[in-house]
Amino acid sequence: MKYLLSAVILMFAKPLYSETYHFVSINYLIEQEVGKVVLTEVYKQLDINITITPLPGKRAQFEAKTGMKNGEIMRIFSYGEETPTTIRVPTPYYYLETTAFVRKDSNINIRTAADLQQYHIVKVRGVKHTNNITKGLKHVEDMDTTAQALKLVSKGLADVALTNKTDGLIYLKKLGINNVTHSPSLAVLDLYHYIHESQQHLVPLVNNKLIEMKESGELARLIKSAEQQVMSSRQ
Repeated sequence: MKYLLSAVILMFAKPLYSETYHFVSINYLIEQEVGKVVLTEVYKQLDINITITPLPGKRAQFEAKTGMKNGEIMRIFSYGEETPTTIRVPTPYYYLETTAFVRKDSNINIRTAADLQQYHIVKVRGVKHTNNITKGLKHVEDMDTTAQALKLVSKGLADVALTNKTDGLIYLKKLGINNVTHSPSLAVLDLYHYIHESQQHLVPLVNNKLIEMKESGELARLIKSAEQQVMSSRQ
């Protein structure tokens, strides 16, 4: 009887852990690269295999909301309100800082979101935090990458590039751009993992693991290691 019970437990447990789940991320963003490292380890500790496919922001959202993929690895809180077919894992595991990058000789002083109104702004297409902060503004242009946005500002072809602070700083260093600086952060936003509703059984598993790793300090150590790994790969 004992062996029969064990066999039944294994039979029901196997589909959860033997299946590979497929998620998407936004390509070319540093915070997403960090998230790929961190979330892969979180699932590994749950004995769950995952793949992560980098895509442009809008395409990533489409594949997550339609169930073509099992969710997105990292988005801000408002993404869940805009994408109701996905479920937000309640515990955030990273953050970003919405930051304006301007030429050092431009005399542009960005301190709040309201200061953006009069300027020609460039940002990466499909990224929610920069979409939100520029909503209703007239002079906003979408780029494919942070590198493109920063190059336009450096050359004087745009006034402000908006991106995550860490993302912008790493690309400035990589591109060798020395005539661009950044403002104080305009917003600091938590980042969450989103799972398609068809795979909602994963939500409590991942959430509990994140809580456990936060409380033990393991998550902070993992994030630091992931940041170092990503930064080294970008140099």
